[in-house]
Amino acid sequence: MPQDLLPVTRIPRTGLPAHAVVVGDPARAAAVAALLDGAEEVSHHREYRVFSGSWKGVPVTVASHGVGGPGAILMFQELADAGVHTILRFGTAGAMRPGIGDGDLVIAEAAVRDDGVTQQLLPPEYPAVAAPEAVLALQRAAREAGAPHHRGIVWTRAAFQPGLLPLFSYDGAGLAAIEMELSALLVTASLRGLVAGGVLVVDGANADELVDEQATGGYNPHRDVVAAGVERGAVVSLEALRLLAEEHADGRPEGDAA
Repeated sequence: MPQDLLPVTRIPRTGLPAHAVVVGDPARAAAVAALLDGAEEVSHHREYRVFSGSWKGVPVTVASHGVGGPGAILMFQELADAGVHTILRFGTAGAMRPGIGDGDLVIAEAAVRDDGVTQQLLPPEYPAVAAPEAVLALQRAAREAGAPHHRGIVWTRAAFQPGLLPLFSYDGAGLAAIEMELSALLVTASLRGLVAGGVLVVDGANADELVDEQATGGYNPHRDVVAAGVERGAVVSLEALRLLAEEHADGRPEGDAA
């Protein structure tokens, strides 16, 4: 009998580890999976590449979701359909306030829902919030790894390139970083009863007053300082999953983010 696969991502409907790290780039999914014991590629369809293995004895799924909320939310939904109950997004972002350096980690407490998809699912007043235990697990893992890190609200924005429309300003709102998919994950998690959070590696500055294109040469995420941050972030993500798995093993109800 053919394996029962979910329709969009083509991941198996059963059998995936229940704790997952999700990333945008399929190549990054392979790099994170290379840190696992017994890593195997489960599927690869379109931008959705999925691996399974274990981190310090904890079974883990690693999956790529591509660029942007509309495609990413399909992966998040189908991971939930497949029985995954804890999802941490590990990605890159632009800094939105001073004091957050290239290669630093930003641990998201919540996200601005400017993702281009959840507005079509729920009223704009519905919040996109990370599970408190996910925030604390990521913070602990970052501290133990010696990784420079910050906590705060991030801006999930659908448009990557600047356009003709003026950019809505969040000056003075204290946002930490800007990225493209996290709020779609956090909303999905709230609707589906999942534990979810996110940790982002800063690969440049986005707030107008922080950008010095003459000094930096413009946006370039392919620098050694960013690569080092990505390596640290991968370990932090996996270690945070281990900590969350320990909480579940101690008897906390799966998917209870209260």
